[in-house]
Amino acid sequence: MKEAAFYKISQDEVNIDCGLCPHNCKIASGKSGICGVRRNRNGALIAESYGKVTSIALDPVEKKPLYHFYPGSKILSIGSYGCNFNCGFCQNHRISAKSALYQMFSPNEIAATSKDLVLKGNIGVAYTYNEPLIGYEFVKDCAELLRKQRQKNVLVTNGFIMPEPFNQLLQFIDAANIDLKSFNPLFYKEIGGKLENVKNNIINAVKSCHVEVTTLIIPGKNDSPKKIEALAEWLAEIDDKIPLHISRFFPAYKMQDISPTPIDTIYNFVEIAGKYLRCVYPGNC
Repeated sequence: MKEAAFYKISQDEVNIDCGLCPHNCKIASGKSGICGVRRNRNGALIAESYGKVTSIALDPVEKKPLYHFYPGSKILSIGSYGCNFNCGFCQNHRISAKSALYQMFSPNEIAATSKDLVLKGNIGVAYTYNEPLIGYEFVKDCAELLRKQRQKNVLVTNGFIMPEPFNQLLQFIDAANIDLKSFNPLFYKEIGGKLENVKNNIINAVKSCHVEVTTLIIPGKNDSPKKIEALAEWLAEIDDKIPLHISRFFPAYKMQDISPTPIDTIYNFVEIAGKYLRCVYPGNC
């Protein structure tokens, strides 16, 4: 069992206060936090998903999506289970659920596998599929080894993490695609997050590594043209060269009753965002 980082014993000396993400879960003995993977075992916080890989594949880097980071190359993509959001539209819910089958890998095995795939065009490892930041310890241990062998580390993340652990990890990260799921705080509240935390982490990431942003457009949920314009304008204030991927929704998980996003909507939003950003791409079209 791997002990988790960023926790302390509560003042009541019974529970544990997890400090990894802004939920700041107070975790009773035998229970886990909202993410489902950080568990209080006899007064210690355990990273329960450490080394448990539910999906592993060699993907085009553009699939992350990253269009301006070593285009044409491949990247070893790994994921585990658990998430600190509750998105009813999750497209990876089968492999990110706690019931998903997994294989055990050590960080050394991940690093060795990544190195063995160099001849197939692999540039490193992408931590993706579920929310990688809740498996912080495994990601960081792998990322340190990848950096030592001069390969790349990529995060595909919801960006919902506290500043201190994020900044400590960013020193090993070369690129990130961060989901900016909406520019409406109420939308984030519905999925169990806070917009401001994600915005602040985008700002911090841009200072440290290559960043691209993805927004999935769900009909009737986050498809306001004004909000998309505000989102693009805000990103441009950070850097108008940040690539934005505006992606089309398809029925998934708990949202099987919602129709796919009209293609015209996606291209309209690409045009709106393009008033502020140099690189805006339609996704899933």
